Order: sequence, then structure tokens, then C-alpha cells
Amino acid sequence: WPESHDSAPAMSPGHGRAILNNNMEPNCPEILYEIEEESSVFPKLVLDPVDSDYIYLSFANEVRRIQVANCNKYGSCKECLSAKDPHCGWCYLSKRCTLKGNCSHSDNSRDWVNISHEADKCHTIQIRLIGRNEVCKNSFMCICFCSRCISTGVCAFCEIKHISPFVACKPDDSGQPICNISIEPLWISVLGKRDVIIKGANFTEASNITVVLTGTSSCKQDNIQVSKVLNDTHVRFSLPPRRKEAKSVCIKANGRKCSPPITVYYVSEPSCTKMEPNITWASGGRKITLFGRNFNVTDSVIISDDERLKFTVSGCPGSTSPCSFLTPDVSLSKGCKIVNVSLKVENVLIPCIKLQYCPDPIFIDYQLHTEMDPHLELKLYKKNDILDISENEIGVTLTHMMNDIRLEPIIFSVQNITKTPDHTTILCKVKRKKPGKIELSTVEVWVIQKKSSHKYLYVLTLLPILLLGVIVVAIIVTRYKSKQLTRKLSQQIELLECEIRKKIRDGFAELQMDQSDVVDSFGTVPFLDYKHFALRTFFPEVNGFCLIFDESLTMLHALICNKDFLVTLIHTLEKQKNFSVKDRCLFASFLTIALQSKLVYLTHILEVLTRDLMEQSSNTQPKLMLRRTESVVEKLLTNWMSVCLSGFLRETVGEPFYKLVTALNQRINKGPVDVTTCKALYTLNEDWLLWQVTEFKSVALNVFFEKIPEDECADTCLDIEANVLDCDTIEQAKEKIFQAFLNKNGSLYGLQLREIGLELQSGAQQKELLDIDGSSVILEDGITKLNTIVHALSPFSYCLDVEYSNKHCHLILPDSQEPQGAMHKGKQKFEVKEMYLTKLLSTKVAIHLVVENLFKSIWSLPNNKAPIAIKYFFDFLDAQAESKKITDPDVVHIWKTNSLPLRFWVNILKNPQFVFDIKKTPHIDGCLSVIAQAFMDAFSLTEQQLGKDAPTNKLLYAKDIPRYQEEVKAYYKAIRDLPLLPSEAEEFLTQESKKHENELNEDVALTEIYKYIAKYYDEIQSKLEREQGLEDAQKDLLHIKALFDEKKKCKWM
Repeated sequence: WPESHDSAPAMSPGHGRAILNNNMEPNCPEILYEIEEESSVFPKLVLDPVDSDYIYLSFANEVRRIQVANCNKYGSCKECLSAKDPHCGWCYLSKRCTLKGNCSHSDNSRDWVNISHEADKCHTIQIRLIGRNEVCKNSFMCICFCSRCISTGVCAFCEIKHISPFVACKPDDSGQPICNISIEPLWISVLGKRDVIIKGANFTEASNITVVLTGTSSCKQDNIQVSKVLNDTHVRFSLPPRRKEAKSVCIKANGRKCSPPITVYYVSEPSCTKMEPNITWASGGRKITLFGRNFNVTDSVIISDDERLKFTVSGCPGSTSPCSFLTPDVSLSKGCKIVNVSLKVENVLIPCIKLQYCPDPIFIDYQLHTEMDPHLELKLYKKNDILDISENEIGVTLTHMMNDIRLEPIIFSVQNITKTPDHTTILCKVKRKKPGKIELSTVEVWVIQKKSSHKYLYVLTLLPILLLGVIVVAIIVTRYKSKQLTRKLSQQIELLECEIRKKIRDGFAELQMDQSDVVDSFGTVPFLDYKHFALRTFFPEVNGFCLIFDESLTMLHALICNKDFLVTLIHTLEKQKNFSVKDRCLFASFLTIALQSKLVYLTHILEVLTRDLMEQSSNTQPKLMLRRTESVVEKLLTNWMSVCLSGFLRETVGEPFYKLVTALNQRINKGPVDVTTCKALYTLNEDWLLWQVTEFKSVALNVFFEKIPEDECADTCLDIEANVLDCDTIEQAKEKIFQAFLNKNGSLYGLQLREIGLELQSGAQQKELLDIDGSSVILEDGITKLNTIVHALSPFSYCLDVEYSNKHCHLILPDSQEPQGAMHKGKQKFEVKEMYLTKLLSTKVAIHLVVENLFKSIWSLPNNKAPIAIKYFFDFLDAQAESKKITDPDVVHIWKTNSLPLRFWVNILKNPQFVFDIKKTPHIDGCLSVIAQAFMDAFSLTEQQLGKDAPTNKLLYAKDIPRYQEEVKAYYKAIRDLPLLPSEAEEFLTQESKKHENELNEDVALTEIYKYIAKYYDEIQSKLEREQGLEDAQKDLLHIKALFDEKKKCKWM
């Protein structure tokens, strides 16, 4: 190294260096290069013979070239020269601190200045006398008065002598330091340590306890406050993460001097190199040894896998390497399992080595040789495995009996373990102390794991001592807790019994005392006209179709009026695989509309197709005919019934049906209805039962309607009283108010519900009421609770500026089985769904008369005359059964049931919006499904065998069904006995055709029919060619296709 008169460098082994001051004392050490990995460094450093600013550092497998100083960290000339580093100097050209080789024209002393030059190259020297606690700045020397000097890194205090500006004065400390301390642990990883314990004395009386951490790689000290004083002799603190080195730790308190230092060693993170053995058995207890480094800083060993298996085993305190632990037991479904072994250091998992778990060893047989008694030899035979068990891992014990007395166990020593292709043999020997005969039939051989057994015996030895006190305390605590729990349970059971009694009594009283709220006068029934009724019945899921007006439609209409062609067309389409069930239903509906003005012809087509359906091989079970909708004729029958029975439906069944829908709405609105789930307290369907209901009560509101034109409200009562529930939302209350207004005034000047707003008037203040506003409650999970009447009327509902989510709830949370209030208040009443099943019965009782009137209107014969369509088709079915020699009366009964109640009436009962201008709610749909099920059960021939576990929708009408079945049988018999002339049926069909002539657009239907013909044109033409007598139809079809294709070219389609 080049020498200097001021200082000389001294390299620390491997990676650092120190600067010596004028007194040849080391100043702050400097890190030139730090090695991250664990690698040995050769202590000999070689100076670069060409450039003295670099040295060569030798490692095990490489050599690195390193600068001798980090000069660029000094920002000014003063800092550069004050560092006393002979290799650093101030380069005036670049105005930075550099090595001499990095400064242009460094040979000129005016361009590059270091400590070998005169000190005034940077600044002039100013000397003044400063006080004891003052700091002198902008100088190389100062004079001050103090007793000691320490490094500050900024300026200096000194004893009337010239010193470096990097030393400062520190006042004398007085008092005695804390002595006789010890630290646990002394070995710390570079990650730091959260819990370090210092042992000493008088900690509880001390104040401002500070731990001072000083390292060799920096002059900077770490002052760490003690985190907790545990007791008079122990305190706890945390060591921060630092680089690898030995650090001195001392402790000071009460402003006194620091205690004598103790060395703490920061080492790198632990790592594993190998594991012996690397396989264990499933029951655990095998000793595993890890080899590596720095295991003494490991907190614990973690065993885990990818299936959420995780075990923590003890660490390796005091052992740098190796580290041993016993494996925990693991359940194996099949075969072996690979698990991960990791080292846990301060919540950081460091991967180690994979460990394999395999099933426990299986011992299959043994041989005991007693010929050399007292020398015994025992051979154990084990299935071959990959566990590689050693002799010192297992112990073998033999027990036997003599005269029904179990003798002292014989403990064998394992001599060797040999492995053959068939099995593994374990040879064991022992010399008995007392020779004697061994009864082989009483021998039992036990193979134990030595580590597990020793631990087990140790625990058994300490068990009576350790558990005696625990058992006594546990008995006392358990008896006290048991009495407390019994008392609380008794109180809760009493409250629960009272609540259940009240619910049952209320349900019984409601059944006996509840009056029917069915309104006898409900105004005009809002029937749909025939056109909308037919379209909703024919096309329940289709909105509209396109249309073409030209001569091609006229020719197509004439062609489908050819009975042979139409029947052939339908059969050909039904044989196509991609002619779906939806296509069959649509085609049947289009055909019904196209032939609306020719009902007589349509009826003949229906008869032909029905006979063909009976002849199909798939109908070998005649009772299944017309039960499904898998053919064109089945949908055609539904449409034919809708056309022919529309008058009977309007004149006879319509009013009882509308009265049922109205009664259901009234009954449902009598109790709470959850807006988001549509569940209600009063219902017929258990699936729609709001059994999580809270207490509610009726609220009478005085409502005044404003802003109605004066010329239109002369005879209108604008001030009405409406009854709502306190748990109703604002929209629900608005609907009830609007209905009360209509009941009192009738339908008025097209007033719509969506046009109505509610305002609450309290004194001179008015407040608009909305389902969601600034006062809405936001639940814990971000769901907004809809405002209710009780919330709106509350004087504590203030509006706040908050953001609301798109998720809403009313009385219960969506997809939840718990009351909304119970989920967010922590307490709830005990509610059982079955307690509220009486609500189903009370709803059934309330509307029972309405339901019976509806059923009787359907299967009654007014003036002893049946609808002609029903009589005509039932006679047709009777004739077909007779021609096919079907003698079973049940078959004809089922045919009639499938054709009329199943195909028509059930569809009407479940869809009141097909008949009336109303909106069907999901809850009304659920209730009507129960009524429709009871309606169909009335037409069944089998007796219902219902048990206690039967569905509630079956049990509701179980007692009524037998009576209904008798009425249905009488209804069928009366129809069969009525006379009907063929001329009457033809006259009826002709009148119906004229009655609804031009109400439905036949051209639209013909256009859609042609789309199916065009799609399967080749198949239809091929079929027509094979059929005799359809040559003209084939030519007409070809001509129609040409006309449509011509229109398509002109883009008219």
C-alpha cells in the first residue's frame, strides 16, 4: 500500500478496511465489498500492480477486482479531505471526490488535492474558543474544553488540542453501570430476533432502559428501547435485522454508563445440505437428522404438504449442525406421500429438503427357538418396504403366560436385519435370567419404536404427579361451569317453551277466528281480448314475427288445405333430427293461426294426426299418450282447446278464476312479503314461506292525492285511509295505497302506479319517501337495507351522503336462512320453520270456498250441457278406444285427462296473465302451482298414500282430493251420456271460425310455415315423390318455392 504521513489503510479480512488517525488509532471502518453467499475468502490481498487503486480478492472459485476506497460518497471538498483517506482526493475539474486515477490531470497538485497536500487547498482555517457544548463548523481545528471526545460525523469537541472534525466532546457520565447481565440467545440470524431476553437485576426500579448495539462494520450505534420489563431480573427487547458480524451489546438505565458489553453473533440464514434418513413411516416417531449450518437460530421445523397439512416440531436450540427431530404421525389414503421440511426463522419459512411418508412396516410372522434355553433366538418376518429400518430404531419384547399368570416380559436385543426378495428378517437374541418352559400358545411379540416408547414411559412416570393438581382444579372448575351452564340452559329452555307455546296458540287462534277477507265486489274483470289470449297461449315465449304480403302466401294457404299434403308434411318434419320440440310447438301454433278460419278442416287434421299417434310403436303404453309435448299434434290439441273453449273460459270460468287471483293477492298482502326474495308469511307453498318473520303490525295512513286536474276529480275522493304494514317498503306501501284508491274510485283517467310519489308531511315539513335514500341502513357486508314504513316514520332517520351498493335486502338476506336482523344484531329469537306451517293451512282455509267454486265451474255442466268441443273430442276418444278394442276404462279416462285438464286447464290455472290483463308475481305463481297440483290430483284414478313426511302441497288438499275425484268421475260420465249430433259440432266450429275471423294475421303464420318448408325442402320433395297421388302438390310446392326465391332476390324478405 502507498504510505502517507497522516494515515494508512488496514484491511479487515475479506471485505473491509479501517483508517488510522494521527495517534494510529482506528477510526470508523468502511465496507468496500460484502459477500452475500457463504464462501470462504483467502486472507491474502493482492494489490493491482498496474493500478494501485484496485486490489484482488480471492475466493474459493473466483477472483474479484475491487476498488480500495469509495470516494464518491463524499459530497464536498471538506468531507473528502476530512475523511483522512489517502486514496481519496478532491478533483477540481469534475468537482467531486475521486481516486487519483479517476481525475483528469491528477498529476497537477492544483487539480487533485488529498491529505498529502496543504490543508488550505479547500478552506481557510478559523480558530475560535468555543464552549463545552458548542460545535465548531467550517474548520479543520478547534479549541474546546471537555474531558472526552467521541465521534459525531459532523464536527468536534476537544481538549485544547487539534483533532479531526469527526470527533466530538461527550460530557462525563457519573454513576455505576448495570453489571452481571446475560443475553439469550447469543446467536441471531440476519433477519433479527423479535424476543431477546436479558437477565440482570433491579430492572423494575430502573427507568429509561436502553440497549446499545455496536458492530464492527459501522461506527453507528443502535439504541433500542426495551419492549417490556418482565420482572425484576428479566427484560425483553427486539434485535433488528443486520448484516453478518459480531456485535457488542450493553445496557444502560437511569442515565448511567453502559454495562460491560456482551458479544452477540449475527449469522446468515440456516440452510440444509442433507437429511438422514429421508423417509419415515406414517405413525411417526422416527428420528430425522438434518445436516447444514446455523440451525441454532431456527425457531422450529415445519412439515407441510400441498393439501393443507402442517405440523410444527421443535427446533434445534444450541446446535449449529446437525439438527434432529421426531416425525409426527400423518394419515395416508394410499401409497406414499412427499412432504416439505422447512425451517422457520422469525415468521420466514426457509425451504429445506423433501421428506417421504410411507405406510407403517407390516410384520407377517415370527419364529421362536428355545432349544438353547436360556439363550433364546427370535426371528421376525416383515414385508419388504423402502423404510430401511435400522437395528437401533426398534425394540422387541416377548410376553407369555404360565398357569394363567402373565410372567415378566422378555426384552430382546436386535442383532441384524437382512433383506431377501420375499421378505425382511429381523434376528433378535436374549439370555434369560431364569430358564423355564415357554408355552408357545400364550406368546405375544411386541415391536416398538424405541424413541416413542421411551417418551411414552417418561410421560407415564410423570403423569400421576403432573395431573394430580390439574385433575383437582379441573373438577372444581367443571362443576362450577356446569352449574352455571345448567342454570342458563334452564332459563333459555323456559323462554323457548313460552315462545313456542305462543306461536302455536296464535296459529290455532288464527285458524279458528280469522275471517275471510275475500272481496265479493272487485269491479270489472280485466279480460284480455281474444287476439292477445290466443297469442299468449300459442306463443308463451315468442314476441313477434316478420311478414310478407304477396301471391305466394295465397298459393301456400291453398296447398296446406290439401289434407294429404299437410299430413305428409307434418310427418316428414317430425322425422328430422334437428326439428326440435320447440320447433314442433311453434309449427303447430302457426298452423292453428293459418287455419283459424277453417276450424272444421283443422279438426279433421287433428283427428288424423291423433289416430297416427295412436298407431306409433312408441305408444305401446296407451296410458302415456298425449301426456307429453313431443309431437305437433299434442301442441295442436292444446291450441285447438284454447280456440274452442275461449268463450266458455270467459263466460263461465273467468270470474271465479279472477276472484281466486284477487283472494290470493289479498291474503298474501295481509302479512309481510319480502321484496327481494318474494317470500311471504301467508302462502300455500312451503318453498315461498317467510318463516324468518319478525314482529309486525298494521299502520293506518291518511293519504291525500294532489295534482289531479280539477275537471277530472269532481266526484273523486282524494282523501282516503289506507292500511299498510310497518315492515312494508315504500314501494309496497305505494301499491297498497294505489289499490285502496282504485277500490274507492275505480280506474281513473289512466293513472299509473309509476307516476305516483309519496311524501310524508309532519307539520310544515315535507319529506319525499323512497326505498333508498340518504337515511338507508348499510349492513356490515355492504348490502343496503330498503327503507320501510317504520323507518320512514321514525324521527331519528337522518339523511347522510353515502354510497350504496347494488345489493339490496328487505326482511331477510338473499339466499339466506336467517332473519336479517339476527345476522347483524348478534341475538335472535329461536325460530323453527315448522312452527309456521299453520300459515299454509290458514291461507288454504281463507281461499277454500273460492278454490272450490273455481273447480266446480270447470267440471260442472251448466244447464246440463257440456262445451261442444269437449263433448266432441271425448266422443272421438271413446270411438278410437272401441275401434282398437281397448276395454280398460282407465285408459280412456287417462286419455281424456291428458287432453283436457293437463293440456289446457293446468296451463290456464298457472298462467292467469294469459286470460287477464294482470302481472303474475313469482309468489302468486308458487301458490297457483299448489292449486294446479290439487286440480290434477282430482283427475287421478289412484288413491293417494300420503305419510307424515309427504310434501306440504300434497297434504294441504289430501282430505279434499277423494271428494274431487268422485265429482270428476261423475263429470266424465255425464259428458259421455249427453247426446251430440255431428251437425252440431260442425256448426259450432263454423261459428267459431267466423267469430274470430281476421283477428289473427294468417299471412304471418304462413310466412313462418314456409321457413320450415324451405329448411327441409329436399326431404319434403323426396317424400312427396315416393307418395302416390301427390304429384300436383309437388308441382305446387315447386312453384311456391320459385316465387319465394324470386322475392328473396329482390330483397323483399
